Amino acid sequence: METPPSPYTPPKVWQWEAENGGTWASINRPIAGPTHDQALPVGQHPLQLYSLATPNGQKVTILLEELLALGITAAEYDAYPIKINAGDQFGSGFVAVNPNSKIPALVDRSTTLPTRVFESGSILLYLAEKFGALLPTAPAQRTECLSWLFWQMGSAPYLGGGFGHFYSYAPTKIKYCIDRFAMESKRQLDVLDRHLADKPYMGGDEYTIADIAIWPWYGALVLNRMYDNAAEFLEASSYTHVMRWAEAIAARPAVQRGRMVNRTWGLPEEQLHERHAASDFDTQTQDKIGTAD
Repeated sequence: METPPSPYTPPKVWQWEAENGGTWASINRPIAGPTHDQALPVGQHPLQLYSLATPNGQKVTILLEELLALGITAAEYDAYPIKINAGDQFGSGFVAVNPNSKIPALVDRSTTLPTRVFESGSILLYLAEKFGALLPTAPAQRTECLSWLFWQMGSAPYLGGGFGHFYSYAPTKIKYCIDRFAMESKRQLDVLDRHLADKPYMGGDEYTIADIAIWPWYGALVLNRMYDNAAEFLEASSYTHVMRWAEAIAARPAVQRGRMVNRTWGLPEEQLHERHAASDFDTQTQDKIGTAD
C-alpha cells in the first residue's frame, strides 16, 4: 500500500527554497530578468531563432521547415540552441528578446527595426501571416484554426507542467497529483480523438499551424516519444483517430527535419544542434556516419 505524503500546511507567506528537488529545481526561480550578461549570436538570415527542441521549440522549427518545403525561400533561418539546463534563457540577450525567459524566441531582422516575437503560438501566427501559408484565409476556417491553436496553448501546460512534471520529473511520486493530471490529459486526448474522427487535420481537410502546434505535444505523447512510456500509462493506443493523425504528420519530411533542429539529446542521428542552411541536415548525417565509422 502506498504511503501517503506528509501533510503540508502552507505558511502565511511563501518562502522560496532554491534546492527543493526535481529536474529543473536548480534553474527555476520566482523572479524575472537576466542573471548574467550573454549576447545572442546572429547569423546571415533575417530570421533568427533561439530555441531548444522541446515540444514548444519544435513547433517553430517544424513550421519553418514546412514553409521552406513550400518553396518560400524567405523563410530561411538560423537556429541557435538555448540550453535551458545551463540557464541560457536568463542571459541578457535572450531576456531582451523574451522577457519571460522561455524558449522559443524569434527575431525578424527583415523589418526596419528588428521585430522580436515570443511565445510559440504568437511565433506560429506571425510567420504564417508573414508568408501567407498554413493559415486559412476564409473567416470560418481561419477562426477554427486559431481556436485550436489557442486550445493547445491553454491545454498543454496541464500535459507538460502538470502530468509530465509529476509523472516524470518530480522528486517524489505523488498519487493525487499524477491522478489529477493523468485524468486531464486523457480528457484532452478524448477531445482530440472525437474531433479527428471525421477529418484528417485539426482544421478539416487542410494541414495548418493548428496541427503544427498540437503535434509536438499530443502527437509525441501518443507515439511514446515523451515522459517515460507515458503512452502505455495513458493507454494512448485507444485514441485511434489521434494515432492516425499523429502517424501521418510524423511521416512528413519537414516535420522530421524540424524535430532535429536544436536537439541536443537522444540518438545522434536525430540531433542538429544549430541550423543555418538546408545542407546542414546532409552534413549532420555525414558527420554521424563518420563518427560511427
